[in-house]
Amino acid sequence: MKPKHIIILLTSALLFPVLTSNAQAKNEALNAKVERFLNDHKRDWRDMNVPYEDGKILHDLIVKNGYTSGLEIGTSTGHSTIWLAWAMSKTGGKVITLELNERRYKEALKNIAEAGLSDYVDARLGNAHKLVKEIPGPFDFVFSDADKDWYKQYFIDLESKLKAGGCFTTHNVADGQANADFLNYVKSHPQFTTTIDRTSRAGIMISYKKK
Repeated sequence: MKPKHIIILLTSALLFPVLTSNAQAKNEALNAKVERFLNDHKRDWRDMNVPYEDGKILHDLIVKNGYTSGLEIGTSTGHSTIWLAWAMSKTGGKVITLELNERRYKEALKNIAEAGLSDYVDARLGNAHKLVKEIPGPFDFVFSDADKDWYKQYFIDLESKLKAGGCFTTHNVADGQANADFLNYVKSHPQFTTTIDRTSRAGIMISYKKK
């Protein structure tokens, strides 16, 4: 081995622990910032945002399965988005989130930035009926929490864009907001295995696409 190659190897060996340490410190700082933000604002979320416990469920699903390409339908002012983006910061992924209302969209951007998660979010303002059809995917995680009467159509538009092993989650399925036709369609779908998490009164339907 030539001397210059030895020098390169030695330099790399010396730098690796430093880079690893810096990355760990950065991750720890971000985690602390997000936790502080979520705790400080725990009682502040209105405007159709998910409850704290449902945000944590979504976060844990992403981290547990190592998902990296997410889509959220219905940003509101960003509570669920922050949970999704925080999870994506741990898996090396990113979430696209869609919001129709400009006021909520702008407030969400502010909240996401304050939580330190802007790098993990692609926030888009527009009508999800149109955007969902246009976004190519593929995704390995979807969270649907917009207009409930369009739930079935969102699922139909996205089922082919969801990767095998991916997870499609739907909010408000235990509190009467999701209609029976949609629930039956998903529960009986041969390509999906579906359960409902009832930790909160709203309920989250968790549908895994079979491999």
